[in-house]
Amino acid sequence: MAQGTGRIVARLRLAWLGLVWLGLAMWLPVWAQAKPVASIPLDSGWQFRQRIDRQLAAPNGTASPVWPDAAIWRPAQVPGVVAMDLLRNRLIPDPFFRENEAKLQWMENADWEYRTNVQASDEMLRHAHVELVFDGLDGYAEVFLNGSKLLAAQNAFRQWRVDIKPALKAGGNELLVVFPSPIRMARQVAADDPWRAQTGVEEKTYLRKPAYEYGWDWGPRFVNSGIWRAVRVETWDNLRIADFHIAQPDVNAGRANLEAEVEIVASGEANARVVVEHEQKGQRGRESQEVALHAGSNIVRLPFSIANPELWYPAGYGAQSLYTFTVRVSTGGREADSATRRTGLRSVVLRRQQDQWGRSFEFAVNGIPVFAKGADVIPFDSFPTRVTEAQYRRVLQSARDANMNMIRHWGGGYYETDRFYELCDELGIMVWQDFMFGNDWQPGDYSWKQNVQQEIAYQVRRLRDHPSIVLWCGNNETEEAFHWGNRDNLPTAARLRMLQDYLTVFSGIIPRIVEQLEPEIPYWPSSPSSDYEDETSAYKTGDMHNWQIWHGMEPIRDYEKYFPRFMSEYGFQSFPEMRTVEAFTLPEDRRSILTPVMLAHQKNAAGNQKIHEYMLQEFGEPKDFASFLYVSQVLQADAIKFGAEHLRRLRPRAMGSLYWQLNDCWPVASWASIDYFGRWKALQYYARRFYAPVLVSPHEENGTIAVYVVSDRTTPVNAELTVRLMDVNGRELRKQTQNITVAPLSSKIFFASPRAEFVEGAGADPARTFIAADLAADGQPLSSNIMYFVPAKNVELTAPQITAALEPTAANSYRLTLSADRLARDVYVSFSSLDAELSDNYLDLVPGRSAVITINSSAGLEQLRAAMKIISLADAFAPAAGTAAPPAN
Repeated sequence: MAQGTGRIVARLRLAWLGLVWLGLAMWLPVWAQAKPVASIPLDSGWQFRQRIDRQLAAPNGTASPVWPDAAIWRPAQVPGVVAMDLLRNRLIPDPFFRENEAKLQWMENADWEYRTNVQASDEMLRHAHVELVFDGLDGYAEVFLNGSKLLAAQNAFRQWRVDIKPALKAGGNELLVVFPSPIRMARQVAADDPWRAQTGVEEKTYLRKPAYEYGWDWGPRFVNSGIWRAVRVETWDNLRIADFHIAQPDVNAGRANLEAEVEIVASGEANARVVVEHEQKGQRGRESQEVALHAGSNIVRLPFSIANPELWYPAGYGAQSLYTFTVRVSTGGREADSATRRTGLRSVVLRRQQDQWGRSFEFAVNGIPVFAKGADVIPFDSFPTRVTEAQYRRVLQSARDANMNMIRHWGGGYYETDRFYELCDELGIMVWQDFMFGNDWQPGDYSWKQNVQQEIAYQVRRLRDHPSIVLWCGNNETEEAFHWGNRDNLPTAARLRMLQDYLTVFSGIIPRIVEQLEPEIPYWPSSPSSDYEDETSAYKTGDMHNWQIWHGMEPIRDYEKYFPRFMSEYGFQSFPEMRTVEAFTLPEDRRSILTPVMLAHQKNAAGNQKIHEYMLQEFGEPKDFASFLYVSQVLQADAIKFGAEHLRRLRPRAMGSLYWQLNDCWPVASWASIDYFGRWKALQYYARRFYAPVLVSPHEENGTIAVYVVSDRTTPVNAELTVRLMDVNGRELRKQTQNITVAPLSSKIFFASPRAEFVEGAGADPARTFIAADLAADGQPLSSNIMYFVPAKNVELTAPQITAALEPTAANSYRLTLSADRLARDVYVSFSSLDAELSDNYLDLVPGRSAVITINSSAGLEQLRAAMKIISLADAFAPAAGTAAPPAN
């Protein structure tokens, strides 16, 4: 009996253990047997076509054109946009050539669709979660899988994630993305806003798309549609890392107090281990924490510190040290997901303190007040998916090479790729980051605000670990647009509604998100803005856009009438060089700056005429088309030099000079200092000089010749200052040399003399003389500058004899030595169609001194010698500078 009972108990025990193991077996696939998060890119096998199953109404009321060749399924590139797929399939001509832009506007009124096949393996289907992730859909888009609608997107700046497992079947699955005409869809969405009839908000703003696509005063109109960012399938089981961030609440040279913030999305309750590792130059650290996860989103914070950290500094102030942080999340002893961030440790403060001039606007990085030197950056191409890392690097390295330490990433384009910001991190280029609201007044309906809220949160999370970003700015010029056009005359109720909508977004939603997600970085509501503080002629605050010179046609010298705290936009146009013009023209298009093609590649109203009018004021009439292009660049460079040096001399009253603009999105006459092909204009070479770390700047003020020395160095500079009064033949009329000590982070006059005494007292003719100021330290030149007493057209210039010696120094590297028998202004060296990078160009040669230029080129020595052409300002005019001649038209 006892033995029988024992056997029964043993069997019951085995049965119980079997049930336990069965339960474990059912549970194990979810947790212990789960595989790490996997990502499957969907970047191949795509096709596209024009969708023609319904009639479309174009803006002028006519039927939208149907191109039969475009209605056939053809290969597509993803990421990409419709125009580039049409171009690759040879269905459209080069959009940038001649007047092709106007011929391609039909694309924006058409519907388009893209399709590919998603292969669902048994392994994929075994995962608990299978999600489709779009990092960007430009335009209104509807996404279908096997005929089932997954989502509708109307924001190009958001990531879209959707669970597709319920719609997947084993084997092939058709993924279809439909892009209705963005013009029609914007009209349809705008029609639902009851306030639009009163406020007049433009239809296009109801879809969150890059504003520059609709055309700007430097760019063409190409309203894109397409899967413009990466798309992929992500599979996961128990958890995935949704976000990883290194917060920097307290950073200084002695210690960086940090906090790793990890967002984990979990399928259900579980215990997990979170490990954060960091490394920099072989120095490693590790922190870990056990956490209990619940279903849904979990925020895990791990505070830690790094003693004596290597800090990140802007260019010119220290090294760009970067740390690599990795988070690993494990359950049941197995790693489920990991993520990596590379960031620099620094503190950023926007100092807004009252002083004798108003309220300051000064960036302090790691406690150092930094004078921001740089330019505004626009999109690199009208079709962003064809921009390469090489293009980013070329333009951003050019900024660094020109002694820039900041760019303003303008709000009428799009948030750039991670690689763009990584390059800024590596180069030490601070980024003033606009949110993507450009000029236009924005809608205010509730669904639009919710859409924007999601966009801002996504982009701040995506970009906040880049140490280069030192400011989040609400928009470009929307605040001041409240008074543009007829808006001041709108009904009171409409204006009140517009103001409420504006404040809700730019002083409510956006700053609240920034404060929540990255409180260490300042927020600014708009550019320009005074942050709603009243200004007077004596009390200045905030940042400024100065377009009185150019749009207002004020004289260039009027830059000195303005005393901003921070100049975030000012600009002057020029044409690109001949090689760039040849890329979009035929010979007959280059007869004049007023041919139809040249006007098609000038998007500012009367821009070519403005260049001409300013040129006549300063230089006179160039002798031919090629000379006009060259002189336009000298004119632009002179204008911005005048403004930039004024701002630098004002330090600390003014603490920023960002000229408009650094780059172009297509070949065009514009404000850029680097053209679409990456070629430096005269302004970029000038910028290298007027943004030098230590600048000597001669200037005439109140009848006195004053020579300033401006220093961005953080330590004193012992230097020798030489001031000469010279004539155009190289004769020294006066010379004064003195040893000086330049204080750190300063601007000071080191030489001053009444003009009547220093110039006229020497019997000098202002039309034949100039001031040459040179600053040297330890026998090495720091800065040289020339000041003229009269406009260029009144300087007595005759063609100089320029001697040039070109010799090799290393593989693909050459040294060019130049000298002249008399003053040679803006000496320009070119090599026809050969590619060559010059360390300097558009420089003034003073008699008795030589200039040395380093040239990098893959061309051979004899090729370069044969192609080399050297001209100076005197060569651009016939028979003499300022002599009347027929206009260049």
